[in-house]
Amino acid sequence: MKLLIADDSTFLRQRLSHLITEFTGIENIIYAEDVPAAIKTIETERPDVVVLDIQMPGGSGIDVLKKVQKENQRPIFIVFTNYPYPRFRKSCLAAGADFFLDKSFDHNELLVVLKKLKEELL
Repeated sequence: MKLLIADDSTFLRQRLSHLITEFTGIENIIYAEDVPAAIKTIETERPDVVVLDIQMPGGSGIDVLKKVQKENQRPIFIVFTNYPYPRFRKSCLAAGADFFLDKSFDHNELLVVLKKLKEELL
């Protein structure tokens, strides 16, 4: 399974990568730190799953969802955000997010979802 972590925080990308590899065994992880890079990486690398932040330079995670929603083979999107407000949840799910998780509380849930997706996609 190929995983893209799209988040502007280098620390978070590194920490998530370590946790994901340790807990799920997923090692094929790629990164993007802004909206244009996320869109380009999704188009060129074709990840199976994208862990996507909402607030990033160059736009928002919602912009990424809307752009990629039009693709035939779009990845599974997990929005992982510090903005877990109902209006963002609604906007993200309407734009094509498959999961919407809170960075403050849902780290374990993220790992469980990724492990399950890995098993389903293999």
